[in-house]
Amino acid sequence: MSTPVDDPTPLDDPLSRERAHLAESRSALRAMREDVESLDIKDVTANWVNAEVLARQIDERIKALADLSDTPLFFGRLDYLHAPGADQAEGAGGERFYIGRRHVHDHDGDPMVIDWRAPVSQPFYRASKKDPMDIALRRRFGYTRGEITAYEDEHLSDPAEAARTSKLLQQEIERPRVGPMRDIVATIQPEQDEIVRSGLGGTVCVQGGPGTGKTAVGLHRVAYLLYAHRERLARTGTLVIGPNRSFLHYIEQVLPALGELAVQQATVDDLVAAGAEVRGSDDAAAAVIKGDARMAEVLRRAVYSHVTMPTEPVVVVRGSRRWRVPAYELEDIVRELLARDIRYGAAREALPQRIAHAVLVQMERAGEAPDDRVQDAVARNAAVKATVKEVWPPVDPAKLVLRLLTDADFLAVHAEGLLDEDEQKTILWEKPVRSVKSAKWSAADAVLIDEATDIVQRTHSLGHVVLDEAQDLSPMQYRAVGRRCSTGSATVLGDLAQGTTPWATRSWDEALAHLGKADGVIEELTAGFRVPTDVITYASRLLPHIAPGLTPVASVRENPGFFELREVGGAGEVVAACEELLRREGSTGLIAADARVPVLAEALTAAGIGYLAPGEETTAETRLTLVPASLAKGLEYDYVVLDEPQAVVDGEPDERTGLRRLYVALTRAVSGLIVTHSAPLPAQLS
Repeated sequence: MSTPVDDPTPLDDPLSRERAHLAESRSALRAMREDVESLDIKDVTANWVNAEVLARQIDERIKALADLSDTPLFFGRLDYLHAPGADQAEGAGGERFYIGRRHVHDHDGDPMVIDWRAPVSQPFYRASKKDPMDIALRRRFGYTRGEITAYEDEHLSDPAEAARTSKLLQQEIERPRVGPMRDIVATIQPEQDEIVRSGLGGTVCVQGGPGTGKTAVGLHRVAYLLYAHRERLARTGTLVIGPNRSFLHYIEQVLPALGELAVQQATVDDLVAAGAEVRGSDDAAAAVIKGDARMAEVLRRAVYSHVTMPTEPVVVVRGSRRWRVPAYELEDIVRELLARDIRYGAAREALPQRIAHAVLVQMERAGEAPDDRVQDAVARNAAVKATVKEVWPPVDPAKLVLRLLTDADFLAVHAEGLLDEDEQKTILWEKPVRSVKSAKWSAADAVLIDEATDIVQRTHSLGHVVLDEAQDLSPMQYRAVGRRCSTGSATVLGDLAQGTTPWATRSWDEALAHLGKADGVIEELTAGFRVPTDVITYASRLLPHIAPGLTPVASVRENPGFFELREVGGAGEVVAACEELLRREGSTGLIAADARVPVLAEALTAAGIGYLAPGEETTAETRLTLVPASLAKGLEYDYVVLDEPQAVVDGEPDERTGLRRLYVALTRAVSGLIVTHSAPLPAQLS
């Protein structure tokens, strides 16, 4: 049962004992941190490089042991009927575990708080009356500013106690959103926990509507994998990919709050930035074709077109001897390398060694006994190097892409049977470009250069990649991400109904194939924990028009929130709606079509209302964020004012994309939504 505390309680009261355990746990965590801070590494490192590495590791450990005063050190307790792992027939006594964000032990090494990722913590998320998982008692704690103020018990193995909804769990889910995204370790649901704890070896794709917690699930899966496979992922690396910088800033505190500091964050544009500086843009038609998977084969053909069959022998002079490798034998070597389907650059590096090997075979037949040093010397011979340069010349990926986009004949040869004439004309640049540096590359061009670079030289692969808001990626962007986890695994997160690019994903099977993870498992989250019932019901009117057949989100919130449509006369009434919501607790977002943002910004300033840009952290003084509709995806606010829905639709290149953008904007509210409009609402909302 839930036991709030308003008055002083006796020292033997259960809540007092839990508060005492919290205080002792905080003291133990402080001692753990002090132990690390006091480490002396002067005499344990062989050189300054090792000392620097060890010092950095110690510094990261100190940061990971930080005690956040306003964040509960533990949020639950499990009382087992029997000791975990013991033979229950022997009647071994049960054990008690406090479940928290990280492991804490006392000076004897005995655990005071168990990491939520540990196997013994799993029943906290999955145990039920139907399957108690050997749990006698599950206790949840309620907190106010870091102090325990309530607890709630479930006697899972007691048949006399009926199953019921946790009030504290519901309160935590519905707690106002202020500041960046926070972790959900206290509220992970069974279906979410199954995804979080799925193994490192497999790729998981999570389809989840607004408010189903898919982003949090993906981040917590990274935290879990780092816990379960730390040494492996420490070597291979992990990466979280988001749609834009605002989104990454919004989520960046989740993993550090769980003690994980080594996960990198990036956008897809960041991944491919090394190949070209993006200074231009494409129209929708060109971007769609450049993002099509067919472009990968166009690029492959263009790269390998540089290989020519040798027509002359190579003659290697060593001392008084001349060794001749005939053209037909050279051709056999080149064809064998092409048949192996290895990277262009790797084959080019192998070619001189293959030619040298052919020379060494002749030397051995002549009675000589050459060794590896002789083979290396032959491979560096001027005649061999000249042949390699002529037969298998180096390829600059950026120059190659530039030629494809500016030389109609070159493109036609390599796009034959892949792109028709109109498609070729669509991606060709109208004006000639003098050099790679002067070219105004678009984001789609940078992805093409990245693909060409990978054809030449293999991209480094990480151990695990989380790809969020994946539904907006083109096939070529999926390939770029897939290269970063070609030998690892991925967690793909998204919602097909929220695809707001002309090349948006049509199916997750197709997306996983482009990613190179066709065997990935697709999971669907349909329980909505964030968006109020009336809001998600209204937004779901758009689903038949934007994602037919997709299961609508079912809100499980007890707090119905509120939803209101208001016909207004101008920006002043929109500002008034914002002022009304700011009188409530929590954050407020004003979402509008990008073209409407300057007008609303001017109106807010004239009214003396401060506002933030997307991703900036709210403060006690400034709790309003002005959000262009193009940047709203993935963000959430307690209250939202959505300005002019039809303008949001009209701001996109086609109606379906516009309706999807509107669906995103309608589903950013946690507690309440006011839709303001002077123009008629889109017919699809009727």
